[in-house]
Amino acid sequence: MNINHLHLKVASAERSRNFYERFFGLRVSATHGDILFMRDDNGLDLALAPASSPEPLPDWFHFGFRLEDAEAVARLYRVLAAAGVPMKQPLERDDGLTFFRCRDPDGYGIEVYWEPDQA
Repeated sequence: MNINHLHLKVASAERSRNFYERFFGLRVSATHGDILFMRDDNGLDLALAPASSPEPLPDWFHFGFRLEDAEAVARLYRVLAAAGVPMKQPLERDDGLTFFRCRDPDGYGIEVYWEPDQA
């Protein structure tokens, strides 16, 4: 069983749609009222609900995308940095773990990472 649904309040569903589509490969899958649902190839459903002022989450809170290898993480870091996406934590490689943290258009923290399977 995996967590497969995340609901975010956003200032602009269209702006957020563009961000998650461009950088994380999510695609519009449905709309329910004014809530836009996006889905990725792994089955994550991301609900984007318009709000006049999204409620801030604690600074430590984030959600993440695990990529297929360390180089994919480094490539996405370069793409996001070149696009001016705010970085919360720069690219790091530590004992097999490769990761960085950025912020989406509403300031939500996103961790992008890869680590060897711990089986």
